[in-house]
Amino acid sequence: MEKQKNYKIKTDLVTNLVINITIILFTAIVFYALYFVVIASISDPDKTAAGEVLLLPKGVSFKPYWYIFRDKRIVSGYANSIFYTFFGTLLSLFITIPAAYALSRQDFVGRKVIMRLMLFTMYFGGGLIPTYMVIDSLNLVNTRAILVILGSFSVYNLILARTFFQTNIPLELQEAAEIDGCSVTRFFFSIALPLSKSIIAIMTLYYAVARWNSFFDALIYISSASKYPLQLILRDILIQGQNLQADVTDPDAFYEMQRISRTIRYGVIIVSSLPVLIIYPFVQKHFVKGVMIGSVKG
Repeated sequence: MEKQKNYKIKTDLVTNLVINITIILFTAIVFYALYFVVIASISDPDKTAAGEVLLLPKGVSFKPYWYIFRDKRIVSGYANSIFYTFFGTLLSLFITIPAAYALSRQDFVGRKVIMRLMLFTMYFGGGLIPTYMVIDSLNLVNTRAILVILGSFSVYNLILARTFFQTNIPLELQEAAEIDGCSVTRFFFSIALPLSKSIIAIMTLYYAVARWNSFFDALIYISSASKYPLQLILRDILIQGQNLQADVTDPDAFYEMQRISRTIRYGVIIVSSLPVLIIYPFVQKHFVKGVMIGSVKG
């Protein structure tokens, strides 16, 4: 009996050690990837391409950032992306959280049928052309509203939030509140929402990151440069950097533009990712808790 106990303790120690080492390795890989992008964005592109930039930047130069931020559209791009992300995320939460709570209630008639219909949309869609025709018929093409409305609902996020409500809001609590005369609406706002800060935080993060990184919808439906989100403007800057190489006839100037264009890629990653990297630590604890609780059962 004692030997079995000691064996189990040793096995647990070895398992925990392997898990911790694996987590540390994966964390180091992810951190180094981010760190490398930062040092490569300010290093000599020739030394970066030669593999000389590993731990410290070499030939420090901020010319790529000067090239990026000299474009006056960067400020408007940031403002537009913040607008689309803020109001788009609010709309997404307004739709997803109440819908998830309603579908989590066992007394909601037809919830299984509704969930099956929603699941169907995860695998089958109308396609780009029919979607564009519908949006055009609603006179939403080239409007800010379309970038707020599109992507405002995710079935995956709905399932995650519904699972959270099923797991953490007991049916007995609902029944006790109803016996005391509490309506469904009051129970949702006064009891369910205050107990759901974790899942609201993770829904906010999921939707906000998706909004911030989105550029395809703007590429298809927006034609005015003044309404472009940041991602689309950065894409144009990359394309312009490549086109400048083709327009340069002087060999030395061509080589210099080629060097700058290689480094601009790293600078664009930093400019677009910095806001998300700054915000993430403040919601990290809610993010981890929400994912773990919301994924207990389907």
